[in-house]
Amino acid sequence: MLGFLQLVGIALLAACAAPPQATKAPEIPVFPPPPEEARFFYERTLYSSADVVKEDKNAALRRLLLGETRVGEGLGKPYGVAVYHGRVFVSDTAQGSVAVFDIPGQRFYRIGDGDGLGRLGTPFGLDVDGKGNLYVVDNAAKLVQVYGLDGKHLRTLASGGKWFVRPSGIAVDAEGSRIYVVDSGGISSDEHRVRVFDAQSGQHLLDFGKRGSEPGELNLPRDVTIGKDGLLYVVDGGNFRVQVFRPDGTFVRVFGGIGRQGGQFSRPKEVATDPQGNVYIVDTAFGNFQIFTPEGKLLLSVGSRSERDGMAKYMLPSGIAIDGDGRVYMVDQYFSKVDIYRPAKLAADAGFTVKKEAVIKK
Repeated sequence: MLGFLQLVGIALLAACAAPPQATKAPEIPVFPPPPEEARFFYERTLYSSADVVKEDKNAALRRLLLGETRVGEGLGKPYGVAVYHGRVFVSDTAQGSVAVFDIPGQRFYRIGDGDGLGRLGTPFGLDVDGKGNLYVVDNAAKLVQVYGLDGKHLRTLASGGKWFVRPSGIAVDAEGSRIYVVDSGGISSDEHRVRVFDAQSGQHLLDFGKRGSEPGELNLPRDVTIGKDGLLYVVDGGNFRVQVFRPDGTFVRVFGGIGRQGGQFSRPKEVATDPQGNVYIVDTAFGNFQIFTPEGKLLLSVGSRSERDGMAKYMLPSGIAIDGDGRVYMVDQYFSKVDIYRPAKLAADAGFTVKKEAVIKK
């Protein structure tokens, strides 16, 4: 084994022997593109643990000298995403767990992959409350698992297999008092609805929605989120629209519709809202997310569909989440990645992804 000083010496000799070659840096995607004023910058992509865990000096030198590729623990088939102060939770349906990219803490770990209580089968939708507790919809087990910020299992909700047909999306209020779980139902079921539970006791409180296409009715709903205005925004996938409800299930309004133009939908998946109250909708067929006002006015589209991976390029986008600093996190199932976008008004060295001064180990 080469020692550290030997590696340094070889590196210096290699640097002297090979003159540096200028390479053109890739152009960073900006949305909207110039000459319009920028609102979002593509910032980075998470593929594996190597994207957040700090590399030691010897490993870095070996890569430099021997041409080794840095590898890490990657994602199998990601679906949903939630984020809390730069800690990114990604449901991995292939590996039956939630992958956690702790960006400021520079660490990676998994939740729900152990034995016993809290073990996950097929995690789908995710959300976090105001304390960073994680709520996970298990599509296979047909229940909701709750974990602390450190990954410790806290409780199981809506268990027994009687509450859902095909649970997919979830939203929890900031106080951690109430959860809203979307049941997609399926082609042969009429139970296309949102079920509401007490987030602490698991008591069933109410349901709203039934299968149909009229205002307030749902057809293959996919996800739900709570807006800044306290209203619920539900992705009504089979009706190609977003419906808005009060917390008691009262219908408020609807926007969107089937089509290929901006402001319309083809295969809408997940939804999120930013600190200003704007609504973000992922569309798998378009390969992007669209940003709307709470009333449904289109503001901006970000990303594009592509059969080749790249910055802001998507084949099967699914999940979306927004942190308190306004950064947007977008999952692509096909490319097994999470792209991160920074709002133009936020400095690159600001916000929750900044490295912690003191890292608390798990």
